[in-house]
Amino acid sequence: QVQLVESGGGLVQAGGSLRLSCAASGLLFSSYDMGWFRQAPGKEREFVIAISRSGGRTTDAASVRGRFTASRDNAEKMVYLQMNSLKPEDTAVYYCAAVVSTSIVPPRTGFRYWGQGTQVTVSS
Repeated sequence: QVQLVESGGGLVQAGGSLRLSCAASGLLFSSYDMGWFRQAPGKEREFVIAISRSGGRTTDAASVRGRFTASRDNAEKMVYLQMNSLKPEDTAVYYCAAVVSTSIVPPRTGFRYWGQGTQVTVSS
């Protein structure tokens, strides 16, 4: 059974930083591209960033470019989202997701497995 468990969310002031973690189990982690998505109240879930199975490539949304980075540790089956220069509009529930890798470039859609999410709140 595949499980993705996010942690590291919380309340932070605008301009601050947070690091989210996602622990994966029940899958051959190194065969999966991993992604981060978010959903703000009243809005649809949106893509944030994805990282290839090797960790060598990322795909990100324009809204977070230059502020958010993704990394992974295949030995530990962990993926991370480092969020810097946070803005109030980054407030959302952040989800970790996994999809079998089919390309050297990680996708923005088609993720199969999802975590339960962790709340990030950025105060102004």
